[in-house]
Amino acid sequence: MENRNPHRWWILVVLCLSSLVLVVDSMALTVAVPHMTADLGASAQDTQWILDSYILVFAGLLLISGSLGDRFGRRKIMIIGLVLFGLASLAATFSVSPGQLVAVRIAMGVGGALIMPSTLSILITVFDATERPKAMAAWGSVSMLGLVGSPVLGGLLVDRYSWQSIFWVNVPIVALAIVAGLILMPESKGPWQKPDPIGAILSAAGMVALVWWIIELPHHGAFGGFSAILLAVAVIGLIGFVIWENITPAPMVPLALFKHRKFSGGSLSLSLVQIGNAGLLLVLTQYLQFVLGYSPLKAGLAFVPLAVAALAGNGAGVKLVARFGERYVILVGMIVMAGSFGLLTTVSVDSGFTIPAVALGLLGLGAGLAMPAAVTALMGTIPPEQAGVGSALNDTIQQAGSALGIAILGSLLANGFTNRMPAGAPGHSIAEALATAGGDAGLAHAAREAFVGAMSTTLTISAIGVLAAALLATLIMRGPKPVADSAPVEEPALVA
Repeated sequence: MENRNPHRWWILVVLCLSSLVLVVDSMALTVAVPHMTADLGASAQDTQWILDSYILVFAGLLLISGSLGDRFGRRKIMIIGLVLFGLASLAATFSVSPGQLVAVRIAMGVGGALIMPSTLSILITVFDATERPKAMAAWGSVSMLGLVGSPVLGGLLVDRYSWQSIFWVNVPIVALAIVAGLILMPESKGPWQKPDPIGAILSAAGMVALVWWIIELPHHGAFGGFSAILLAVAVIGLIGFVIWENITPAPMVPLALFKHRKFSGGSLSLSLVQIGNAGLLLVLTQYLQFVLGYSPLKAGLAFVPLAVAALAGNGAGVKLVARFGERYVILVGMIVMAGSFGLLTTVSVDSGFTIPAVALGLLGLGAGLAMPAAVTALMGTIPPEQAGVGSALNDTIQQAGSALGIAILGSLLANGFTNRMPAGAPGHSIAEALATAGGDAGLAHAAREAFVGAMSTTLTISAIGVLAAALLATLIMRGPKPVADSAPVEEPALVA
């Protein structure tokens, strides 16, 4: 106990700020899209690349940046990422064309990839096993608040100022995190290891191709044209990466972690829960705005029950994990989440906000219980000397789940909507259908009915997926608690 860092809770504040800026940027940007695209004269394809270029680079570099943190110092890599992210955010405010904004979004993706794995890896080296669950719950709560609060913040900034203010707000947060990190945070790194350039290339190529293929799914199908090339590159890259990491004497990623029941169960829980969460947020945001007629600001405020319940779930989850273990807390949390999805399948065009409000509260409570417990289970199996790349594995699993959720459930929603629309009716999405309907009240009502029907089917599939995750994770994580998990994790050497 005497080796605990006296500044550890202030360090947690820095880590939360560093993660928060990434969450706020991604979610607030979606609110700014209409104003931003009109000002820049961006086409639909330009808009897609402004949003997707960030996630492509971010997902592709996560594993590499985690390995760099273990090798060269986690604080150093995080600070470099913060500087790059802040400078790119500043440059974004001066962009005058879609091409310029895509370029700075790519730079922001690189910075974000350097920041994210370092935050969680520093957390597990600063906090010992007794305090780590509480620190992770606080870290998760801040991320959840950012996820829910950023659309509200984005709506306020865009309404009051301009779309550029979405990027301006990143700069002071980044500056504060950099200064506090340099003053308060000790450096930590893993033991020296031979570089693995082949593993780095294979992981980056495979992950970029996989996420790009997921993005293309709703537009070109799984195997059509360019999608087939992307899928081939993803399969070759990722299979090659797994094979190489198992035969090289100095692997970049410790794939042996997946042999641990808690790591595998936590990974499965996180990925499938993220698929369900991402799908629900995508669907419900459109329901609030296009069916209930909410403004972007009002739609953002509608997610407040989610934030409040998530905070309550996080607080309760820490105590329940200490008493019953991660396995059963994950199970209960995901069953509650599945109930949220099931409740939302009962809404209609005239339901109003009561049912969505209750469902959002259930989603927040379930996610607040399940997510921190899953992350604790996953990260608790990782040796401190591999904290960076282990954290990157956790982030990669969650990002892949989010991308899959948006692509797969978004595609199901779009197809279900089109199939339910009257024959010959214009529009392949509710936004397009309402725009073309104009003063035709009958067509507008048909579009809303078609969307609600497609939403019900999509969320039914989400509920089934979350229940499957709950059952599989419970089975995988069964067995006696390893002795290593009950003992404090040995702290790695800190570099002054």
